[in-house]
Amino acid sequence: MEEYIDEEAYELSLGQKQRITIAGVISISPKYIIMDEPTAMLDPEGKEDIRKIVKELKKQGFTIIYITNIIDEIFISDRVIMLEKGSIIKEFKTKDILENIEFLKEHGITIPKAIEIMRNLKAKGIEVSLEELI
Repeated sequence: MEEYIDEEAYELSLGQKQRITIAGVISISPKYIIMDEPTAMLDPEGKEDIRKIVKELKKQGFTIIYITNIIDEIFISDRVIMLEKGSIIKEFKTKDILENIEFLKEHGITIPKAIEIMRNLKAKGIEVSLEELI
């Protein structure tokens, strides 16, 4: 983001502001990074940039708490913790999403078509790993 060092903040796009904010947080070497809907209002390219940043931060050993209501974004996580009215109602490893589809549906979560297809394939004995999907 060095190319934006002389830019005025109001001239930056929302995605650029998000990336600069993340860079600022990283600069203080926190133990945890909390991201509350970091892709909200970003275009697809900006969303992909944030996803890549999160994956890289995970590789570097950062612990990231990623808050989202977009189911597709959970696939960059290791664990999913669902909250309802401030209480934990379900916790599972992301790789176990297929075993939790009914619970998710019961709580109003729209399941991506790719996950539904994966689930149907598994029911027919065809294994497709989550890593292949994402």
